[in-house]
Amino acid sequence: MKMKELEDRTGVSRETIRVYLRFGIIPDPVRTRRNSFEYGDEHVRAVLAVRELQRESRLTLSQIAEVVRGRTTRHRIEAGAFQRLEELVATGVGLDNSLIAISTLMEENPYALYDALAFESVGAVEVIQDHHEPMLSLTDARLIMIWGQMRRAGFVESADFPPEIVRFYVEAAEYVASNEVAKFLERTETGILEEATAAMLDVALPRMLDFLGLLRLKFFLRNIRTGSRNAMVLPELIQSHASDRPSIEGVDEDLIRGAVAHPGMGED
Repeated sequence: MKMKELEDRTGVSRETIRVYLRFGIIPDPVRTRRNSFEYGDEHVRAVLAVRELQRESRLTLSQIAEVVRGRTTRHRIEAGAFQRLEELVATGVGLDNSLIAISTLMEENPYALYDALAFESVGAVEVIQDHHEPMLSLTDARLIMIWGQMRRAGFVESADFPPEIVRFYVEAAEYVASNEVAKFLERTETGILEEATAAMLDVALPRMLDFLGLLRLKFFLRNIRTGSRNAMVLPELIQSHASDRPSIEGVDEDLIRGAVAHPGMGED
């Protein structure tokens, strides 16, 4: 497609699209002749993702560029924004640099490596060996940064809050996500066009994330008020699946050596 069609499909002007190109946050078009360029569906997805990141997450173009190139940013990024950022990476933007080195997270979370390995042991993140150092996806890096904030608030090993404690969050998230997918597919496999289905998900994913967060807060406060200590158990399938995950003790010792000095780490 030409620039005019890209403008029509995204509702974004060519001047703005050219700014996105200068920042390197959408893929370069294919040059067909000296002054002629072709754009594809990946450009539509990328332009729409950038626009939503600006509108809903209030990210600047510079901040978007930093994240998709594998750099960290001090700007607080909401969970819903990572869907858009991952979409940008999927279109080819910053693809060679789309992973974030764990070492770059240590300024904000000095225990980032240990936490990443602990989270991997319970299935929360995937540590990827790339360029001779451990790396994380954008979303997984954000999870490690969040746990760093938890550490600073006092959720540390000496208070009996090791990073592996997030296991029950992983189990709950898997349970909710698997049921969401099953119910959504049951209701959309027939009679709904693919484009309409994608539009539904575009609206539903960030909204239901907020919905789930509000429900969790509601029930958390209720249980705090009543002093309830009765933990609900997820279905046996989820429990058995979680028990099959490797423990952190099985991780390559070369990666973890030096990351943990003693079990009470993380205290100020």
